Amino acid sequence: MSKYISNEYLASQVKLHQETNYGTASISHAPNIKEILLETGYKTLSDYGSGKKKLQKALFDLGMNEFEYFPFDPVFPEYGDPKPAQLVCCIDVMEHIEEFYLNDILNELKKITINLCYFSIATVPAKKILNNGLNAHLIQQPARWWVPKLCERFDIQFLKLTKSGFIVLCKALD
Repeated sequence: MSKYISNEYLASQVKLHQETNYGTASISHAPNIKEILLETGYKTLSDYGSGKKKLQKALFDLGMNEFEYFPFDPVFPEYGDPKPAQLVCCIDVMEHIEEFYLNDILNELKKITINLCYFSIATVPAKKILNNGLNAHLIQQPARWWVPKLCERFDIQFLKLTKSGFIVLCKALD
C-alpha cells in the first residue's frame, strides 16, 4: 500500500472512524454518482478514502448494484491498494490530507482514473477537532487554490460551488 499519511495522523483518523457519524458525506453524493454511472455506462468505481464504504451502500439503496466497487482507505488496510476504475470518487477526502502528501495523492488519483474522477472538496472548517487540537479539515482553501492543482492532472468537465466547498468532475490528462 502506498504510504501517503503520517503514523500520527493515521492514528487520529482511526479514532475518528470509530464514531458512527464520521465519514457520511458520500451518502448525499450517491444520487450524483448513480447518474454518472447510468449516463456513462461505467461498470467500475474506485472509492478513494472510502471509510466504511457508505457510498457503496447508498448506491445499493438507490438500486445501483451492477458495478465493481473498489474501496481504498488507509484506515482500513484490508481494502488493499487503490485500484484503477472508470469512475474514481474522492468525496470529503482532499481537505483531510496532510499538505505534505497532497501532490503524491493527486498523482495517484490521476493514475487510477481511467475515465472520470468525481471530487467533493470542503473549503470551510470541519465540525470535528483532532486529538492534537487541529481542525479535521487540515486544508481549508478556496476553490481557486484547488483548481490549478487539479488542472495539472485533470481536465475539468464540471464544477459547482456549494455552501461548504465545491464539486468537480474531471477527466484525467494523458
